[in-house]
Amino acid sequence: MNALLLALLIPLGGAVLVQLLGRWENLRDGSIVVVASVLFGVVLSILPHIEAGGRPTYELVEVLPGLVLGLKVEPLGMLFALVASGLWILTSIYGFGYMRGHHEENQTRFFTCFAIAIFAAIGVAFSRNLFTLFTFYEVLTFSTYPLVTHHQTDEAKRAGRIYMGILVSTSVCFLLLAVIWTQHLAGTTEFTPGGILDGKVSGAMVPLLLALFVFGTGKAAVMPFHRWLPAAMVAPTPVSALLHAVAVVKAGVFTVLKVVVYIFGLEFLALTHASTWLLWAATITILVASVVALTKDNLKARLAYSTISQLSYIVLGAAFASTAGAIGAGMHIAMHAVGKITLFFCAGAVMVCAHKKNISQMHGLGRRMPWTFGAFAIGSMSIIGLPFSGGMWSKWFLGVGAFDGGHGVFAGVLMVSSLLSIGYLVPVFGRAFLGTPDEHEHEHEHDDGVSNLEREHPLVVIPPVLTALGCVVLFFHSERLYTLLAGM
Repeated sequence: MNALLLALLIPLGGAVLVQLLGRWENLRDGSIVVVASVLFGVVLSILPHIEAGGRPTYELVEVLPGLVLGLKVEPLGMLFALVASGLWILTSIYGFGYMRGHHEENQTRFFTCFAIAIFAAIGVAFSRNLFTLFTFYEVLTFSTYPLVTHHQTDEAKRAGRIYMGILVSTSVCFLLLAVIWTQHLAGTTEFTPGGILDGKVSGAMVPLLLALFVFGTGKAAVMPFHRWLPAAMVAPTPVSALLHAVAVVKAGVFTVLKVVVYIFGLEFLALTHASTWLLWAATITILVASVVALTKDNLKARLAYSTISQLSYIVLGAAFASTAGAIGAGMHIAMHAVGKITLFFCAGAVMVCAHKKNISQMHGLGRRMPWTFGAFAIGSMSIIGLPFSGGMWSKWFLGVGAFDGGHGVFAGVLMVSSLLSIGYLVPVFGRAFLGTPDEHEHEHEHDDGVSNLEREHPLVVIPPVLTALGCVVLFFHSERLYTLLAGM
C-alpha cells in the first residue's frame, strides 16, 4: 500500500480500534501507543525520499473535473507530519496518566477524537492542493470540538462555542473565499514551488488575498482572531498539548507558511511588498500576547498567551518573504512544538500530582517535583531561545531572515519578545525552586523529607522529561532539519 495513504489511514484505524476496545482500558490504551508508533514509523520511512529530492503523490479521489482530493509530500509537510506523529506517542502516554490520575469520564471518546485529530493533521501536512488542505483543516476543527468541551460544564460549553464560532466562521468566510478566488485567478490550487499567482494578480488585490488566507486560518491565532485559544484552556491538559503543540495551532501556522511559499511564492511577495502589513500584524500579536501573559497567574492561561505570541514568530518569518525567514519559520514549528508541549505536560503534572493551577501557589514546589520543574526550565529555555536548546536556532534564522528581507527592525521585535518571555517563564520555575513552601505543604512530605508526588504518577512525569531532552537534542541536531527545509 502507498505509504502516504497508509499514514492517513493508520490514525483513522486507531480511532476505530479505540472504540472496539473501549471496555478494556489497558488494552485500549496499549493499542493507541502501538498505532501511534506505527504511524511515526511509516512517516519516518518517507523522509529519505524527500531528502533525496522526491515528492511522492497519491490521488484519493477526483471530486469534480479539475478538483482533486490528493496527497503530496514536500519538505514543509514532511516536517509537520513528523512533529504530529512523533509527539502523538508521548501525548498518548501522558494522556493515560493524566486522564486516570484525574479520574476523567468518557476516556474512550476522548482518545477516539484525539486519533481523528491526528488523522486530520496528517491530511493537512500531506495536502497536495488548497482544496485538500481546506477539507482536512475543517475535519481537524470538528474532531477537536468534543475534546474542548470534554468536561461538559457550562464553562466548557461556552469555550466550545467560542472555539467553533471563531474557527468555522473564519474558515468559511475568509479561507474558503481565498481558495475559490485563487482557483479563479490561477486555474489551479496545486501547491507549486515558486507559487502560482505571479502574473495572475496584481496591485491591492495581492495583500487583500493574503489577508483572506491569514485571517481565514483562525488556527494561526493572529489577533484579533485569537480568543478561541485561551478559551479552550478549560479542556484537559492533554488537549492543551494537542491544541498548542501537536496539531491544531501548528496546522494553522503551517497553512500560512505553505500558502506563502507554494501559492504566492517568496519572490513574488518580496517584489510586490504585499506582506508588509502582515509584518506589523504579527508584531502586534507577538508583543501584546507576551504582555498579557505576564499578567496571568493561572499557569495554563499564561502558556496559552505565550503560544499566541510564539505562533506569530512563524507568521512573521513567512511575512519576511525571504528564504532564511521561511526556513526559520519552518524550524520554529518543530522547536516550539517540542518546547511548548514540555511546558503543558509540566503544567498538567503539577495539577495531577500537587493539585495546583496558579503560579502563586507553587512556592518551593520544585524541590518536591524536581523532574517536572527541571523539564519546565529546559522547555522555557527553548521558548526563550537560549543556547543549548532548539529554540535558539529557529530564532537565529528568523533574525537572519529579517535582515535578508530588508526588515532588520523586526529582528529587534524578536529580541524584545525573548525578554518578555523571560519575564513570564523564568518566575515559574524560579519560584518553584527558590520559593519557600507554605506551612501546610509540609504535611505532604515523608519523614525523610522526600515527597511521593511524582512517584504516584510516572506517566505524567516521564513524557515532559523526554520532550525536554528533545529540546536539547534539537540544538545539536538542527542541521538535518535545516537541510530538509532548504529544499522547500
